[in-house]
Amino acid sequence: MRVETIGDATLYLGDCLEILPTLPKVDAVVTDPPYGIERFKKGFGTTRFKRHGCETDGIVWGTKPEQSTLDLLVLIAPQAIIWGANNFKLPTSEYFLVWDKQQTVDNFASAELAYTNIKIPAKVFRYSIQQHNKIHKDHPTQKPVSLMQWCVNFAKGNSVLDPFMGSGTTGVACANLGRKFIGIEICEQYFDVACERITAAYAQGRLFN
Repeated sequence: MRVETIGDATLYLGDCLEILPTLPKVDAVVTDPPYGIERFKKGFGTTRFKRHGCETDGIVWGTKPEQSTLDLLVLIAPQAIIWGANNFKLPTSEYFLVWDKQQTVDNFASAELAYTNIKIPAKVFRYSIQQHNKIHKDHPTQKPVSLMQWCVNFAKGNSVLDPFMGSGTTGVACANLGRKFIGIEICEQYFDVACERITAAYAQGRLFN
């Protein structure tokens, strides 16, 4: 296991199921777990996803997490925001967040849904996927930084955990907002990118402080 400390961010390279029980208490979990392994099996978008994919000890980045991991996510912190909510078995909640992608292509999703147990009325974040696709992405399912900042702002407290860190967007959001961050990523390729992006976020923040 490799551990990097960048500002108020602590990043772990390894399996979140092994690392989560060793972590201190946090105020919130804000994460976007993978659920795209079916796309490999069905052959949908094979070239694009394999080109961006990462395999570590036989685990592909798109592998859906075990139910035991999901159960742990909603117990490890009093607040949770979990994207891809419709793909997982999560506790019943009347609260949810929506990313309205303003999608104009009929055969692509117009929105994404996040589970939350934070007691707020349903909220919608409107941000064009076409605009998001204009930026360079280091991960095939990379979320907009502005979307993750929107999410983090709903959580009370100071510390945020993302056990499926990917290229570190939640960590960048936390650096921008002055929140403490703990991130876990199993793929070294994306872990290194996350370190670079979060380092750059802190460097930019210092320029404006």
